[in-house]
Amino acid sequence: MNPLQERYSEEIAQVLSKYPADQKRSAVMPLLYIAQREHGYVSREQFAQIAEILEISATDVAEILGFYTLYHDKPEGKYRLQVCNDLPCALRGADQFLEGVCDHLGVKPGGTTQDGLVTVEAVMCLAACHRAPMFQVQSSEGIAYHEDQTVESAARLVDNWRAREGE
Repeated sequence: MNPLQERYSEEIAQVLSKYPADQKRSAVMPLLYIAQREHGYVSREQFAQIAEILEISATDVAEILGFYTLYHDKPEGKYRLQVCNDLPCALRGADQFLEGVCDHLGVKPGGTTQDGLVTVEAVMCLAACHRAPMFQVQSSEGIAYHEDQTVESAARLVDNWRAREGE
């Protein structure tokens, strides 16, 4: 049994029970989620462990991880501020919003603040084009959506995170 399976054996068994034995590869996303919870990203070793459990290649696991913005393959900020900047959101100012947030935090898109607290990313379609500029935040607390945003409202949110971290 590999380390991921040892640590989360009951949870993995429960996930696998939802799929026919010949279709267990379909459990790749829930297993990625389980692996990512611990450190906020999925390590290369965990790719191989998930692949072993599902009897698929590590490349198959990496393809899924690389496609979805909810999964990450390296450690970054404690909070991932993901700004939707696809075309409909861009028409409502998402690109300027992203630039303003990055300027305020002193990072470029894809970068992490010097204190390691926030990673800012541009992502495609968070399904709230009518409320752009908007972003989702991924953290150990889950996912939260923030719509009709301004650079100032995003900056206040980051200031609240920093204040909470300082406690």
